[in-house]
Amino acid sequence: MKNRILSIISSLIVLAVFGIAQYDAVLKQLTYDRLAAKDIIASSLKDRTEQQKTGTEDEQNSELNNGDEAKSKADPDTEEIKKMSLSAKAAALIDASNGRVLYEKNGEQELPMASTTKIMTCIVALENANLDDVVTISRYASSMPDVQLNIVAGEKFYLRDLLYSLMLESHNDTAVAIAEHVGGSVECFAMMMNAKAKELGCEHTNFVTPNGLDADEHYTTAVELSRIAAYAIKNQEFLKIINTPSWQFTEINKGRSFTVNNKDRFLSLYDGAIGIKTGFTGKAGYCFVGAVQKNNKTFISTVLGSGWPPHKTYKWTDTKALMDYGVKNYEMKQVFYADKKFDPIAVLKGKEKYVPLYYEGDISLLMRKGEKVHVEYTIPSWIKAPVMCDTEVGTAKYYIGDTLIGEVPILTKTSVEKIDFKYCFQKILDIWQHME
Repeated sequence: MKNRILSIISSLIVLAVFGIAQYDAVLKQLTYDRLAAKDIIASSLKDRTEQQKTGTEDEQNSELNNGDEAKSKADPDTEEIKKMSLSAKAAALIDASNGRVLYEKNGEQELPMASTTKIMTCIVALENANLDDVVTISRYASSMPDVQLNIVAGEKFYLRDLLYSLMLESHNDTAVAIAEHVGGSVECFAMMMNAKAKELGCEHTNFVTPNGLDADEHYTTAVELSRIAAYAIKNQEFLKIINTPSWQFTEINKGRSFTVNNKDRFLSLYDGAIGIKTGFTGKAGYCFVGAVQKNNKTFISTVLGSGWPPHKTYKWTDTKALMDYGVKNYEMKQVFYADKKFDPIAVLKGKEKYVPLYYEGDISLLMRKGEKVHVEYTIPSWIKAPVMCDTEVGTAKYYIGDTLIGEVPILTKTSVEKIDFKYCFQKILDIWQHME
């Protein structure tokens, strides 16, 4: 009996020693496989990068050979632009889907923007309050100069109705009433407006008033105001308000009736127009932010200082010229496809040697004839287990010229578990069974 026990113990010791050795061997082999895969894929990535660089250089050389036709957005030297002769001190046309500047004239110059300010007032209110909120009118709000709804201190209105008053007829008193309700004061609401501007990447925009009346340090640029507008029209309630021809409402307490009519003539002047906002002060001149949706293309234009009285129509002429240029010269082109194939990347210490990659969605972009997109992929050659499905491991950045238009995350398609003792022990058993 004693000898039998000693024999069993000896066998267990041998098995343990052999098992540990086999565990080490399996782990080393798996690691070797993955390191080899790392080298192979790194080499593949190097080749791909060199090909990509070559492609980019070819595109750049092609652009240079094409001369003026391939200039960047900062200098779109086309006959259409030459013939514009815009009256505005500053102007911009952007692709609403991504904020790319398609044309600009003094697009980064800081200028007053009059009542186009109310675009930001409206979107901040929509995002920070309820449309059914009851707004009580203060004496300060009721004291605002024309253009007014002529509200009276102590009256009560639903926020929804005041937003229609704000955007359809540009009432200055309702702008202050909204600001006081949402922000607690005009000053605090201005801080909210500026915080939203910074969130949208606007570094040359500063709000002091909610209505756009002339004030020191109240300014924006044509490009940044266009981007604010592009953000605003993504809000369906905002879009509904600016496209409403007429709105009727009553004061809550005494039932005084009001009707506000949309003063944006651009809605009837241009096919596909969807807004957005006019403005005028003695300091800012005539201003207008317009939007057009046509043939799956959405353009935002801004003109600042587009004439002074009596030249009230210059802003329409300028806006029409900008939109005509965009509609005529830019087409929506698909630049990324959801079914693009990526090489899998190695997984170190994983139960699977590789993990496949993918990105979601198709990406389309407004492009002018002769423009080319080049893509830069950032993908590691290997990652460590464990790996969860849909983990972001890289990016695909797309450029036109030197301008980054956007980027898409590259994700893992499956999960990969990390090697553990149980896994290696099973591998050892598989080896033993195979040896038998």
